[in-house]
Amino acid sequence: MKQFESISELKRFLTVSYVEEIAVQSLRLTEIEPLMLNIRFSRCLFLGCSMSDDLLHHLLPGNFIFPLLDVPFNTYPSRLYDTDSLYAGFNRHKPKTYLKTPDKVVYDYYRESRKNLSIKDTLAQRLHDHSITDSLHEYIASFDERKLVAIMGGHGILRTEHIYRQVVLLSKSLTEQGYLMLSGGGPGAMEATHLGAWMAGRGDNECLRAVGILSAAPRYSDEGWLSSAFEVMERFPDPPFDSLGIPTWHYGHELPTPFATKIAKYFENSIREEGLLAIAKGGVVFTPGSAGTLQEVFQDLAQNHYESYGYASPMIFLDKHFWTTERPVYPVIGEMAERGDLHHLNLGLYDNNEEVIAHLKKFSE
Repeated sequence: MKQFESISELKRFLTVSYVEEIAVQSLRLTEIEPLMLNIRFSRCLFLGCSMSDDLLHHLLPGNFIFPLLDVPFNTYPSRLYDTDSLYAGFNRHKPKTYLKTPDKVVYDYYRESRKNLSIKDTLAQRLHDHSITDSLHEYIASFDERKLVAIMGGHGILRTEHIYRQVVLLSKSLTEQGYLMLSGGGPGAMEATHLGAWMAGRGDNECLRAVGILSAAPRYSDEGWLSSAFEVMERFPDPPFDSLGIPTWHYGHELPTPFATKIAKYFENSIREEGLLAIAKGGVVFTPGSAGTLQEVFQDLAQNHYESYGYASPMIFLDKHFWTTERPVYPVIGEMAERGDLHHLNLGLYDNNEEVIAHLKKFSE
């Protein structure tokens, strides 16, 4: 089914007297109403479109019309979010302006909706997430799937920690070598992933200067956390490369990193987690983390063992001491693989970025 997300594209298409099985998403159709009134439509989808009563009555027989629901977000977003759309109205010199941004308004709504779930709210959220998934897959379709690499790790990693700087430089290098970097789109190791992609194409010294600016507010709960990120973006504007963050309002107290140039933000966390691991077909790098990261390790393990998405991709563990002593997951997985309890695994355990990059390049080339 052909999709239309711009009026100009739809107008160019409407040169016939009969149209069937197209999808039109979040468009103001009043702009081309006279044209549409002279065309017969059949089995078409109209999602969240603005239209007059005349056009509505013209389309009702034989088509599927989904109106916007009364919620503080677009039920059918036609594109991924970005920093401008989520943080509209934020002034880094006045941190409390975050409270009126779309991201915070939707988070407040989400928290209230969880207290007394209504069918309207659950439907609106599921429809939103469906549209985000559609836009997400449309976006990544232009990339080599073996160059989609995710970095997972703890949201509590401080901007002043060595592992934070290491992830920044790792992501920067991979981005410069043609990889699209993915993460859960939040703070900690996730933010480091997108900062590295944001700084790709610049020198390592500039990259470390950016980290220095951020170190003034090292923890994601610090008041200056978001403001310092915006300061870095002002100092180092117009990144030549994209990165993709996939956060969730389920953990809305962890602000989405503004360094991600494309943001697929979800309401339903389970869909978001499964989807992130599913599209990271170039591999996943696991940095130190706690329960959430461990959950992602075993989710990815199951996907690779069963080759759920066609083949197994690299599972790379960064920080040998952490993954063999503090959280001794790697020895357990390795032993199970050796005795035949797990299959198809492509494992790596490293301390330095060069080894990680070599492993990923061997897989993707």
